[in-house]
Amino acid sequence: MSLSEEVHITNDFEKKIADAFDIFDHAGNKTIDCREVGTVLRALGGCPTEADIQEIIVTCENPEFGNIALSRFLPIVSGMISENRFQPASAEELLKAFRTLDKDNKSYLDKEYLTKLMIEEGEPFTPEEIDEMMSTAVDQDTGRIPYEYYINHIMVIQFINLLPYLFIYYIVVQKSEERL
Repeated sequence: MSLSEEVHITNDFEKKIADAFDIFDHAGNKTIDCREVGTVLRALGGCPTEADIQEIIVTCENPEFGNIALSRFLPIVSGMISENRFQPASAEELLKAFRTLDKDNKSYLDKEYLTKLMIEEGEPFTPEEIDEMMSTAVDQDTGRIPYEYYINHIMVIQFINLLPYLFIYYIVVQKSEERL
């Protein structure tokens, strides 16, 4: 993308995406490094999967420079957000999922069972991701995962982890209002 290529923003929604993108445009040339895609999406309040991030990179990347231009990013991401693609699971959805796995209604899952599912079903987790989850989820006394407690715990952690992104979002909103 040349520096003179214009990006046409037609509404407030696109403006917020562009403002978040601009925060990570360190060169000031309407591009970001591909490694920043997930961070931009999270700054917008999204919870993308690795597959979502890779889809955007594959669709938008300039392979010669390893970056992504706003002109390619904006229409793709605005469409994906409009489709609610980056919404995190709610506590109710997580509880329903855990209860589906808990066929005996014990209110807990065995670590080995859940680990096997995380490796073999759906979007596979890396060993590091599994270890990180298990370090929080597994009750050290029983070796089991009391999932209602775990869900409450991750909801609190999710909020705490969102604080830096909420700050970035606040900056994006302020930047948008200043331009009005």
